Amino acid sequence: MKYFTLLAPGRCIAQVAREGYPASRESNLQGRSFMKPRIRISIPILTCAAAILLTTRSAAQAPLSKPTSARAAIESILTMQQEAWNRGDVDAFLQGYWRSPELTFSGSTGIFRGWDRVKQRYKQNYPDRAAMGHLTFSGLEFHQLGPRAYLVLGNWHLDRASGDIGGVFTLVFQRFPEGWLIIHDHTSLVPAKP
Repeated sequence: MKYFTLLAPGRCIAQVAREGYPASRESNLQGRSFMKPRIRISIPILTCAAAILLTTRSAAQAPLSKPTSARAAIESILTMQQEAWNRGDVDAFLQGYWRSPELTFSGSTGIFRGWDRVKQRYKQNYPDRAAMGHLTFSGLEFHQLGPRAYLVLGNWHLDRASGDIGGVFTLVFQRFPEGWLIIHDHTSLVPAKP
């Protein structure tokens, strides 16, 4: 059985295997050279250890979900929000947001922090069904930021009797144990072209 000496200071495993472990310059009274202590590891043990490390590392880096299933889950949240909005149900619309004081919303009137503050903003700006109008999302782009995060870009449009409005949005979704939720929303109004 072949053994490798495990690592002399400043040497890699391949050097040690090729050249052997360096002997000390000191010698004992019998003329034998002293060698630093060796740790012997067999090739099968070394191979098994490497396989375990690689498997563990691969499993740790594997995404929690395939991009297509993540995208489908996020699209279903956006569809649910659009349907809730069009029923006039702001509370159901907000189910897609992370219910946390760390949720952020950026818009033309400033930055709002926390789920309660974002809810208050929506209720103030859209007090009734007429103000809410009919919402449509379009031009959606999905960009995976990591195994637990997506950036979604898109356009929004409200058809209203008082006048249509629309604009663009950037949403950051994060995957939580309960599913994908919006942790940041940046929505801007884009004035209609004359």
